[in-house]
Amino acid sequence: MSKAENLNAPSGGEMLAPNSRKAQILEHANRIAAERGQWIERNKAYYEDDRRFMRFLVPKGSRILDLGCGTGELLASLEPSHGVGVDLSPNMIALARKDHPGLTFHVGDIETPGVLSGIEGPFDYIVLSDTIGMLDDIENALGLLHRLCGPSTRVIIAYYSRLWEPILTLVEKLGLRMPQPPLNYLVNNDFLNIIDLADFEPIKVEHRQLVPRRLFGIGTFINRFIAPMPGIRRLCLRNYFVVRSLKAKPRTDLSVSVIIPCRNERGNIETAIKRMPAFGRTQEIVYIEGNSSDGTYEECLRVKDAYAGKHDIKVLRQDGKGKGDAVRKACANASGDILMILDADLTMPPEALPKFYNAITTGKAEMINGSRLVYPMEDEAMRPLNFIANRFFARVFSYLVNQRFTDTLCGTKALTKKHYDAIARDRVYFGDFDPFGDFDLIFGAAKQNLKIIEVPIHYAARTYGETNISRFRDGLTLLRMVVFAFIKLKAL
Repeated sequence: MSKAENLNAPSGGEMLAPNSRKAQILEHANRIAAERGQWIERNKAYYEDDRRFMRFLVPKGSRILDLGCGTGELLASLEPSHGVGVDLSPNMIALARKDHPGLTFHVGDIETPGVLSGIEGPFDYIVLSDTIGMLDDIENALGLLHRLCGPSTRVIIAYYSRLWEPILTLVEKLGLRMPQPPLNYLVNNDFLNIIDLADFEPIKVEHRQLVPRRLFGIGTFINRFIAPMPGIRRLCLRNYFVVRSLKAKPRTDLSVSVIIPCRNERGNIETAIKRMPAFGRTQEIVYIEGNSSDGTYEECLRVKDAYAGKHDIKVLRQDGKGKGDAVRKACANASGDILMILDADLTMPPEALPKFYNAITTGKAEMINGSRLVYPMEDEAMRPLNFIANRFFARVFSYLVNQRFTDTLCGTKALTKKHYDAIARDRVYFGDFDPFGDFDLIFGAAKQNLKIIEVPIHYAARTYGETNISRFRDGLTLLRMVVFAFIKLKAL
């Protein structure tokens, strides 16, 4: 009897005990397979919202492994460049192969090591949607995934909130929901503990669907604009965890490009080179000048020639306006494995840049943001109103991107060229909205599910020139971006 025919041997020869919970799940899945499409159509609003959010988390064209893939409709909706699905049920897989011939599907129990050992990784994304509740040992099952993970792999785990267990049980008895096998409903804190034990690290946690029905548009409105709000979101039906493997180590011998946007900063150009520490396999300095009136461009050219034997220096001139435009052009022309942004006012000491480099090469994070608000700063380095605004925006943006920020307005940031290119490719999602360049990277990193941490720095007072920031005009711009980010990151 073949593996597809033998319902008691989904893992290739390893029999399931007739009365085991896994055997019940297998029997149920085989029985419900032919009806699954009808149930999805009956609960169309719920499934469309779930698929839409999954497509937000997983960029089109990714390499995707879907564990517990059912009939393959979720995997197909993500439009992978290479898609592999695994499910316990031969009947589910038979339908998946018939409906989605361009994808690869395997029958097997993902808790059995031999099932995943035949699959070649790494993948960009590994998806477990409504699969965790069917596993006997979640920690061990997650542990089997490390072999399929690279440093940039993200594991996305979606499951029902335990708060909804009585409601879901009721609607299932009323015939309004697809019948379910015996499930484990997890409390989020318990699941976070299991993730830690399995050597994974959470990147973000999202909650979706307060009303899993359209209700003439009322449910849609609530799910988009009310359900994501702090406090309320914990009442939602769906929990989404994005995690990464702590065993997948990045390269450590990386080159670096230090990008220095400069406008009317002539007095700081040579100082930046003199104070620049040596770090990285190779180091490139990229001055990007913004049509100054004090001879900054000419000074950049002079410094490039004067230090040609000691430093690899590029001098670019931006075509548009604003720091954001300058940073984008410089990043596109930089050659380093790691990109760092250092403001030419040197209020962030160049001597601290090796900390940013080390945080990336040791795998502690994939995007680094400087924080000026941890250590005491020099007198007049930041005005009181600016300090208050920074604290306010830090709290708001921590909520928007699901990672902790204390200083979103610090201009010093670092990320790999690979991750920057991914942000740039997906920039159409946000559009050209950010004149500063800081939030283009922050929102883009959040969209790409990058691990972000802050490196505390000692913030110094400016010694040359004047700030190019207008507190009130740019403050209003930031408020508009908060609304913009809520719509793009939360109200999906």
